[in-house]
Amino acid sequence: MEQDRLDAVLERIARIPFRAKFHLRPAEREYVALRGMVAVRRHARELIDSRLAPACPVRDGRQTPWGGHPVFRAQHATATCCRTCLQINHGIAKGRELSEQERERVVGLICLWIERECRAGPRRLPDPPATLF
Repeated sequence: MEQDRLDAVLERIARIPFRAKFHLRPAEREYVALRGMVAVRRHARELIDSRLAPACPVRDGRQTPWGGHPVFRAQHATATCCRTCLQINHGIAKGRELSEQERERVVGLICLWIERECRAGPRRLPDPPATLF
């Protein structure tokens, strides 16, 4: 049941143009391949606990880097990067600490997105135009 719910949330968020443009970079894919999803899930939980779960996170709205770690990129892709995005996209109110269930749901969503990205393989950029003139 929870897996179906996470799938539905990912499908809904993937239709938001801003969120749909995020994809893992080669170095982030390599990070997942070398360390495995168990380690990535642990990192996701640690990051959520420290940066997103508090009632009033430090630097809310600016606490999540745009990349450099698969969890950071996944947070932007899944709208779990700040409390405002959590409220708008997931209905989780600001101003209170995340519950254990909400933390697990956020981590599950992030990890599911990363797993899907890794299964999909690297994105190929379009070829540049043959000439500029």
